[in-house]
This record gives sequence, C-alpha cells and structure tokens, in this order.
Amino acid sequence: MLIFASYMGQKKLLKFEAIGNYPNVLQYPENIKGKWSDFFGNNQPITLELACGKGEYSVGLGRVHKDRNFIGVDIKGNRIYTGAKTALAESLTNVAFMRTHIGKLTEYFEPGEVKEIWIIFPDPFLRESRAKNRLTHARFLHLYQQVLVPGAKINLKTDSKELYDFTLETIAEQGCHIHENLADIYGKGLATGPLAIQTYYEKMHLAEGRTIYFISFSLPDKPIILPERFQKHEAID
Repeated sequence: MLIFASYMGQKKLLKFEAIGNYPNVLQYPENIKGKWSDFFGNNQPITLELACGKGEYSVGLGRVHKDRNFIGVDIKGNRIYTGAKTALAESLTNVAFMRTHIGKLTEYFEPGEVKEIWIIFPDPFLRESRAKNRLTHARFLHLYQQVLVPGAKINLKTDSKELYDFTLETIAEQGCHIHENLADIYGKGLATGPLAIQTYYEKMHLAEGRTIYFISFSLPDKPIILPERFQKHEAID
C-alpha cells in the first residue's frame, strides 16, 4: 500500500512538473487580464470550463469550434495535465488551461471578456452547510456577472438531482433566463452537439445508470442579488 501511494505521489509530481513547461497552461498568471488576445494570438470569443478536471470539454469543444478560444480552469494541476497534453498533441492552439481558484476570475478577466461558461459535473456539495460552494450559488453567479458578456450562456451538466433542483431554484430567484432545461439528456435522446461530449466521470455515471441533467441559462440585466451574509464579504474562497 505504501509503495502504491509513493508511486501515485511521484506520478502527480511528474504531472505538475510537466505542466510547468506546457505553453498552454498558466498557473496563477499575473497581468493576463484584458490580454487574452495576445496569449491566443487572435480576438476570438472566450469560453470557460470551470472546475474542468481533465479538460475533456475544453478539448472537445476546441476540436469543433476553431473560431473560439477555450480555457479550462481548475485548481488541481495533475488533472489539467491530461487535457493540456491532449491539446498540445492535437495542435489545438485555441485550447488552454489555467490553474487557479475559480473565485479569482475577476483577477484574470475584464468585464465582458468571457462569452460563455460550461460547468461539467462539479462537486454538488450536498451538505447544506456547504451550499455556498456550489458553482451555481448566487455568490458565484455574482462573480460570473462581472466577467461575462451580457446575455452570455452558463451551461450546467450534472448527474446530481440535488444540484439540478438547487440551480433551478437559484436562477428563478435571480430572474435568469432559461435557454434549455433537460431533465434527462440521454433518456430523451438529446445528447447531440456539445452535449454528446462525455467526460471520464460521465461515462462512469452512465454505466451506473444515473440520469444526466442539463440547464443552459443567462443572467439577468440587473445585478445578481447576493444573500445578506455575503454582501460585506464577497470574496470567494
């Protein structure tokens, strides 16, 4: 057991070392805000994949939409490694990854610099005491509103009925506009286009017979209403 743990730890260190040399990975970058066109070498619209894990969606979308730039954001560099390596191998110059906390998005993007957001199988934080960490909580919507183009879509794909219901309640409270609401993507034969991209975890969920949910919505023109206890402390951990 100790030998296996040591092996896994060494693999993780090797991945961290690798992404440090990958040109398509930025780790806590400084002075990138408003300069993404310089990084990508074009003015194409930016899509973010938040809590991207291995970056399957960033890579999958980048393969199809060469006229857009995609950035996978995650704090775990050993996961980012997989997507970054694939993007380099396939010469996907419109796909990049950023290792940082999602709560720091406003440090990396100007208002209106992001065209779309994808949130794919995030941790649903099922305990009520941790609801504030759900990526569709009002405090995150408030954050997204500061970097998104007005009317931009936020797309959530999840196997968690709890997170799906929570998101519907939250966007109703905030007056968001729903573009698509699919309570069972595969049961209704709607896994087409971007929804056909399957992550490692999605394949596992499907093998277990879980239902996959999808919601696409845009934020209201008015400011997102933060719960009172977050109004004085808007920073996100």
